[in-house]
Amino acid sequence: MQLGPHLLPNRLFVAPMAGVTDRPFRQLCRRLGAGYAVSEMVTSRRDLWDSLKTSRRADHQGEPAPIAVQIAGVDPVEMADAARHNIQHGAQIIDINMGCPAKKVCKVWAGSALMQNEALALSIIDAVVAACQPHGVPVTLKMRTGWAAQQRNAPRLAHLAQEAGVAMLTVHGRTREQKYTGHAEHDTVRRIKAAVRIPVVANGDINSPRRALRVLSETGCDAVMIGRAAQRQPWIFADTAHLGAHGHDAPAPATAQVATWLLDHLQDHYGLYGELAGVRTARKHIAWVVQDAPGGEAFRRHMNTLQDTASQWQALRDWLDELAQNHPLWPVAYPDDVLAGTMADDDVTVRAAA
Repeated sequence: MQLGPHLLPNRLFVAPMAGVTDRPFRQLCRRLGAGYAVSEMVTSRRDLWDSLKTSRRADHQGEPAPIAVQIAGVDPVEMADAARHNIQHGAQIIDINMGCPAKKVCKVWAGSALMQNEALALSIIDAVVAACQPHGVPVTLKMRTGWAAQQRNAPRLAHLAQEAGVAMLTVHGRTREQKYTGHAEHDTVRRIKAAVRIPVVANGDINSPRRALRVLSETGCDAVMIGRAAQRQPWIFADTAHLGAHGHDAPAPATAQVATWLLDHLQDHYGLYGELAGVRTARKHIAWVVQDAPGGEAFRRHMNTLQDTASQWQALRDWLDELAQNHPLWPVAYPDDVLAGTMADDDVTVRAAA
């Protein structure tokens, strides 16, 4: 898939998630088959660029190209400055956040709140595109279907964004009002894809390889973006590519292989965050993967009592070694692909994800 000057290896993207998709997690997902990964959102406020939190989010050391950075804010001038600043620090693609539903973001009219003010949203898009064009850096936009059920203006914003020079759109199939409740609907995404010329990416409730290929088929989109499902099974990208290429589900990974992936990821995580923050922030990453495995909840509770990285890493290694003795293959399956109002399983069109 082509995005500006960048040829992406496949159509399977990992979603930008605040507090989740830091550099180590992005690299893990890329290792396990994701063709594209966008950073956690970086603030447009200049006074926060040197903060520890922002500097970690802007750390791209060793990250494979293309490096995509998501910026968030409400002022066109600040957003343009943030785009230039991140380009100077290695960004090769700039993504505008108009999809975050978090209260602390929306209360300052950033994120998905911008969808309520189309004039301001377009001013931001114009400013960021103008800042990026001299550097040959594509601008992408992530948004929701609208602010509320009666305000689904994503199709109109998609057209405006395309005309302003945005190179790719990602649409989460929920309104801001829904946050992450209910079910994502991809009818709006399908209409947007049919109406614009630029690539469109579908996002929302893509929690299994079959769901990923189903959404690709039903929307006609150019790619899918996977968020929360990758927290539990970051190998979902490789499994989706396997299903698309071969027409049948990939075998479950060996538990010993999962152990290697997770333990390597922890070392990268500790390297970015250090001892104190590392042991604390790693807890959620460990919990997401182990929680549904046999004995996972008890291990999670024990793991949360550990106060240093060495004992945390060793505890996970020991637990995974014991799990592998009883379960040579990873014992957690993907959720059943039940999506109301769509084709039956035997009618799914398998479409190569590569």
